[in-house]
Amino acid sequence: MKREEIIEKVALLLKEIPTSMEIVKNDSKVDKRFHYLATHMVDKAIKKDALVISENQKGIAILFKTSKQEENFWKEIPEQLGLLWNVTGFSNAMKILKSQSYIKNQRPQTGEYLYCWFWGIETDARGADTQTGKEMKDEFYRQAEEYKIPLYAETRMRQNSIVYQRFGFELFHEWKHPSGDTMYFLRYIPKSLRKSE
Repeated sequence: MKREEIIEKVALLLKEIPTSMEIVKNDSKVDKRFHYLATHMVDKAIKKDALVISENQKGIAILFKTSKQEENFWKEIPEQLGLLWNVTGFSNAMKILKSQSYIKNQRPQTGEYLYCWFWGIETDARGADTQTGKEMKDEFYRQAEEYKIPLYAETRMRQNSIVYQRFGFELFHEWKHPSGDTMYFLRYIPKSLRKSE
């Protein structure tokens, strides 16, 4: 699949996600803003070799291997300013930063982990029992086992939280998001890291 096709699919899928609908400024340029955000995400994923695409090309995920130490505020300023200008607008910025700070604090503060930044599946290939979902989940788990590190994700969509849990993630925290929604924090601990029960 070509880069531009991936960007178009991600832009379309982002329009269904509460967090992205909230951060993208809703004005006459809303479609361009979603496209800018999708381009930013896909390019970052390509650069960090974090793109996961299902065999049928109906599922796309961005799965980063990262750590708290890897976050570098100063290094990210140029891209943050681009997002501020082209995606969120200035009035949304402080609210977003406050929420992001809380969300990041739920992830490991030491050591490496995998982080599922984005996971979208086209409508006709969705559900816990579909081949697309299972295939992608297997790839997530394969990476967690290979690197021997936990895998983290969060969602504000209850149905997605249930699907994650059906796939073997554990729900470890719930947060009343400032929007009024509940945010669900999930993790998968690879078998090699689990204490023998």
